[in-house]
Amino acid sequence: MDIHFFKYQGTGNDFIILDNRDNAYSFLDTAQVHFLCNRRFGIGADGLMLLNRHHDYDFEMVYYNADGKEGSMCGNGGRCLVKFAYDSGIKKTAYHFMATDGPHEAEIDVQGIVRLKMKDVQTVKNKTDHYILDTGSPHYVQFVQNLQKVDVKEEGRKIRYSDDFADEGINVNFVEAVDDHTIFVRTYERGVENETLSCGTGVTAAALVSAHNENSFNEIDVRTTGGKLSVEFDLSDENQYSNIWLCGPAEFVFKGEIGV
Repeated sequence: MDIHFFKYQGTGNDFIILDNRDNAYSFLDTAQVHFLCNRRFGIGADGLMLLNRHHDYDFEMVYYNADGKEGSMCGNGGRCLVKFAYDSGIKKTAYHFMATDGPHEAEIDVQGIVRLKMKDVQTVKNKTDHYILDTGSPHYVQFVQNLQKVDVKEEGRKIRYSDDFADEGINVNFVEAVDDHTIFVRTYERGVENETLSCGTGVTAAALVSAHNENSFNEIDVRTTGGKLSVEFDLSDENQYSNIWLCGPAEFVFKGEIGV
């Protein structure tokens, strides 16, 4: 069967998107998704998303990792799917869609920046040399120096497959402070099992633990290998993070057909 696909990217985090509002692609299995995401034999992407109909929301987001398995929330993926929805005729001032971690809001501003509201974060585990938190996907955050020289694939893999995380897996983020308002983040993503150029939920996790204002509004600028993002959020005295918005570009790359 031929699949009509669209390719989008958000700061280098790239995705195959299929318009599944008529259930044309609900048949795809793990092996087929893995093939489509393969960069040598398929289209090539960090993940694949279906745009589904939803009776209570503008649409439903279904996300698959590059390994073909259904994944948890993907922040950059969500932003790209909102842009695809807009390009496909679902033109809104404000979007409300359903994802695996629950409902989300989103906006597209006049510059084309897509703002995605993430779920609240109420628990951050502060370990000796790292943080653990869930921003729609589980994340390990470690601050380092000379991040450009870190072997993210090797060091991230060690943590992801350590005894503590091997069963469920975890995304591993290495973070370097650039200044009081800017961080540089590199991420090893489970499901991709490699470093990606950017990870939306990882950027969000890193920004939250980099908060510079207590009990108030925070805005953190984030540099990734694939481009620039920002994260806005409110922090309370009880270390509760709310009104979290992941902001950045989401762009169409190309479209085509491929047989499976």
